[in-house]
Amino acid sequence: MMVDVVKSSDGMDKVILKEPRGSTVQVHLFGGQVTSWKNERAEELLFMSSKAIFKPPKAIRGGIPVCFPQFSNIGTLEQHGFARNRFWSIDPDPPPLPASSIKKAVIDLLLKPNEDDLRIWPHIEVRVEGLETLDYLDNLSERERFTEQGDALTFDSEVDRIYLSTPTKIAIIDHEKKRTFVLKKDGLPDAVVWNPWEKRAKAITDLGDDDYKHMLCVEAAAIGKPITLKPGEEWKGRQELSAVPSSYFSGQLDPGRVLNG
Repeated sequence: MMVDVVKSSDGMDKVILKEPRGSTVQVHLFGGQVTSWKNERAEELLFMSSKAIFKPPKAIRGGIPVCFPQFSNIGTLEQHGFARNRFWSIDPDPPPLPASSIKKAVIDLLLKPNEDDLRIWPHIEVRVEGLETLDYLDNLSERERFTEQGDALTFDSEVDRIYLSTPTKIAIIDHEKKRTFVLKKDGLPDAVVWNPWEKRAKAITDLGDDDYKHMLCVEAAAIGKPITLKPGEEWKGRQELSAVPSSYFSGQLDPGRVLNG
């Protein structure tokens, strides 16, 4: 396995990954984009435009682009978002590879937002898993009942929800710090998820204007069906929070294993 970094005078540096059998992959750091994939017979497997422009800020046409944080013009940002128009960097301290990947050529790339990115697309690099397909009460819509549609809960605006009949384990994946919080609970069937976001944060007197960027409230709760005790009866509720190192991007974390293990 070989990983070579090819420097370019025009700033269009690229990484070449080679496997023992002869297959190769080429990744340009501009856009974090795969621009070539050849098999052991040196046959190109990806399309690249014959007129592709390799000069920032023009996006590279062809290969495997990263369309983030939006697709096409479905949103308020530029076409396909800004990730494909930014320079990515090589992770200087990547997590160790799992045993099954030791013989594979792998590289970890990072996209660090600049001030302009954060201004046009404020976000939290966190996702919550374990709440997929569940019903929730939305406190921003007078507790109207909805069903979670995403494969994970991510954050780019105010969220204030009560998820009902949740599993005993919930994973909170912190991409930026490469760690995962695992919330285990008993006797508390529901879960509250809250982040005030920018406008609401500024209205809370004892919360800093930018504190919403660094916090996420995930609480075990019993709300949907209040617990009523008769004289002499007993109820127990428990919440346990643990943190484990992980890198979701590199496949080091299997959310299913965290939730079911």
